[in-house]
Amino acid sequence: MDRQPRRSRRGPRLALLFAAFTLAGSSSAWAQQGFPSKPIKIVVGFAPGGLGDTVVRALGQKMSESLGQSVVVENAPGAGGITAASMVARAAPDGYTLLLVSGQNAFSPYLFKSLPYDPVKDFSMISTIGTFHFLLVADKDSPLKSVQDVVAAARRDPAHFNIGTISVGSAQHLSARLFATMAGLEVLIVPFKSTGDVIGALRGRNIQVAMETTTGALGQVRGGSLRAIATTAPTRIGFLPDVPTIAESGIPALAKYVSESWNGIVAPANTPAAVVTRLNQEIAKALRSPDIRERFNGLGIEPKGSTPEELKEVFIKDAAKWRVVIEEAGIEKQ
Repeated sequence: MDRQPRRSRRGPRLALLFAAFTLAGSSSAWAQQGFPSKPIKIVVGFAPGGLGDTVVRALGQKMSESLGQSVVVENAPGAGGITAASMVARAAPDGYTLLLVSGQNAFSPYLFKSLPYDPVKDFSMISTIGTFHFLLVADKDSPLKSVQDVVAAARRDPAHFNIGTISVGSAQHLSARLFATMAGLEVLIVPFKSTGDVIGALRGRNIQVAMETTTGALGQVRGGSLRAIATTAPTRIGFLPDVPTIAESGIPALAKYVSESWNGIVAPANTPAAVVTRLNQEIAKALRSPDIRERFNGLGIEPKGSTPEELKEVFIKDAAKWRVVIEEAGIEKQ
């Protein structure tokens, strides 16, 4: 009996593999081309009207014009941003539910005993949208006009020298703590519930200086009721060219002082790469528009996009920096 020749299985297997790769490539291309087919939601972990909320609404409106779909903002305040982050971490990884993040998200593991998500692993990074800094401010009638004045006064009478910020664990609070530590000051850092309370205490001389976001203090500085002593930026801020940085103070211990925060956009983990790329491109396009740049600068924010990889690097770097500050300050986890 003649034996039938044995057929090779390599041909069909190669064909199947080729078809699989082709299908994957087609799906990726389709995901980018067909996205978005419905409105996109950006979840914000703060109440309406705040800095992050205002910024992301302006950005979303500009992105809507380019995408041909609405980009809406949903506010989910509570638990220091944990509520909003949890919502997005559990959402479908399709690019239609995004989260506004900031430096607070990066160092939150060191402020809370436990989190229902991992700030890095449970999200797909998309892009930063802007950076902002803080101002060391005093009342307009205060004798304190420079960082050297502040340090000298705090060393001369530490028991009667207070620095005001908003709540414990906020970026402002940690920036003030870092300033005091690097300058070797043994002063009280007083937390308040809101920026308004901080400014009221400053005007009433209950505190001697305050550390506040550029946005929070900019109106009063421009209006003349507060004096901007210095910024926490690495270089002078473009819209406040006459205000020196803390690092420029001439005090050796503060020569490397920098504190900056940022906002960014992330999606649930495992969002398709093509969708992440499309969103990254649209954010970059929006940030290049003159009206968005003007709007951001008016709020005290420098518009700045990034690659997803760069945003992840910012997360990791910020977490490492502020973990040390939090632990040295002995801030108890909530």
